[in-house]
Amino acid sequence: MNRIIKYIPLLIAVAALALFLPFLGSVHLFDWDEINFAESAREMLVTGDYLTVQINYQPFWEKPPLFIWMQAFSMHLFGVNEFAARFPNALCGVFTLLFLYVVGKREVNWRFGLLWVLSYAGSLLPFFYFKSAIIDPWFNLFIFAALYFAYTYLVRSVSVLNVFLSALALGLAVLTKGPVAILLMTLALAVFYFQKRYKLNLKWSHAALFMLVLIGVGGFWFLLQILNGNYALIKAFITYQVRLFLTEDAGHGGFLLYHFVVVFVGMFPASVFALPAFAKSNSGIPSGDLLRLMEILLGVVLILFTVVNTKIVHYSSLAYFPVSFMAAWVMYYRSRHPQKFSSFVLGSYYFLAVMFIVLIGLLPFANVLKEQFIEDGWLNDAFARANLQAQVYWTPWIFAASVSLLISAAGVYVYNRKKESLKVYVSAIAGSLVFVFIALILVVPRIEAYSQRAAVEFMKSIRTEDAYVFSYGYKSYVPYFYAEVRPAENKLAYDKQWLLSGKIDKPVYCITKNTKAAAFFNTFNGFKKLDEKNGFVLAIRYP
Repeated sequence: MNRIIKYIPLLIAVAALALFLPFLGSVHLFDWDEINFAESAREMLVTGDYLTVQINYQPFWEKPPLFIWMQAFSMHLFGVNEFAARFPNALCGVFTLLFLYVVGKREVNWRFGLLWVLSYAGSLLPFFYFKSAIIDPWFNLFIFAALYFAYTYLVRSVSVLNVFLSALALGLAVLTKGPVAILLMTLALAVFYFQKRYKLNLKWSHAALFMLVLIGVGGFWFLLQILNGNYALIKAFITYQVRLFLTEDAGHGGFLLYHFVVVFVGMFPASVFALPAFAKSNSGIPSGDLLRLMEILLGVVLILFTVVNTKIVHYSSLAYFPVSFMAAWVMYYRSRHPQKFSSFVLGSYYFLAVMFIVLIGLLPFANVLKEQFIEDGWLNDAFARANLQAQVYWTPWIFAASVSLLISAAGVYVYNRKKESLKVYVSAIAGSLVFVFIALILVVPRIEAYSQRAAVEFMKSIRTEDAYVFSYGYKSYVPYFYAEVRPAENKLAYDKQWLLSGKIDKPVYCITKNTKAAAFFNTFNGFKKLDEKNGFVLAIRYP
């Protein structure tokens, strides 16, 4: 048995690569975030300027560069494409699962570590994000690692190594997405420290070392910008971070409990099986302090991003660590003390399972349903109606995703009656893994066909032309990435008003939505309509 345990990390790494690498580049990058970071990485390769994050070759102040550096290196290896943009997150999936296993084994044993890995990888959104090109998987891993090493230092081992590793990880998190990493970790540790009634180990010399490493790693890019005189960029970065808290950025608003719902639904099935952890006392928990920290982290993430006015699904993705931990603990405890799950837990599981089964099961009938929606006047938005006009073939094989969840739900029912808790969970996780894997292969590309494929195809068709390209009436990075825009020699090219009505020196392509097209052509009569497809309108203006 010890020989098998020895090879578990290798098996986890191989399984993770088998899950996260296939079909990684099979669908276009989704606007906003995916194309945002990928375009910045592409422009680094084009310009050779790896210090300045840019969009359309203009300084971009919203994010630090670490993840974009990863993408640029990946593009250097694999070319500028979707696979290369997403490859860093596939690797992050491998490292995340290995880290969870190591921590779980260290805190409890190898069985618990394996359950934690299954809880995290087998839930819907974590799996999805490891096959994306968004910034959050690495950001979350760095924060969680920093928090864990800080916890280890404060509770178990006053070791300078733990101080260094915590500061290093937190610095990398800051370099990935910004100082919100410090806020999240500080809040979680402060609450934990208060609950421990200040009886924690702390040496001021170690605190000083922590600050030096954090500033050195997390702050060096910001310091370089200041030394290069880019004060405006730093000011704009800070202003943007504040705006995210105080306003609904880019129209990303939501209801009060938005992130509670997102985490509960998105972490299916782990979120359901984590519910007993909130109802039981901590007396039976193998590692009470760590569970307490996980509960605090979950609360901090949900409350903080409830307060933040900008609501985006992946903002609360750090909560996936504590939710999966709680689910793993419940299953570890239940595997030793078999009992049936409560009707509330099973009811929650079946409610979400049936919801996903029905939603995916209806997709093969999407072409019939969309015509009915349009005819009955359920869609008043002309752009949405045009989106649905995209010709998409919905293969019956999509039913396999619903069937996998149906079989899984049957297994949950049977094993629960037999009080075989571990088999209940394995059945739920297996069904979820198959479900999301099939959905990513067969469903996501078809949804992308409705949402943006026409715009992407327009841009790909003009990528060899010497022309200016931009979007009007809505913000999009599709034109820059898929038209493979090069740096403009004429600096006026970065003035949109000049592109719209100025004395241009080469053709200008503009992409807009059908809802904006009439006003656009009436206002800027120098443009001619070239094509219109699925709600997107391509126009050109000649010198």
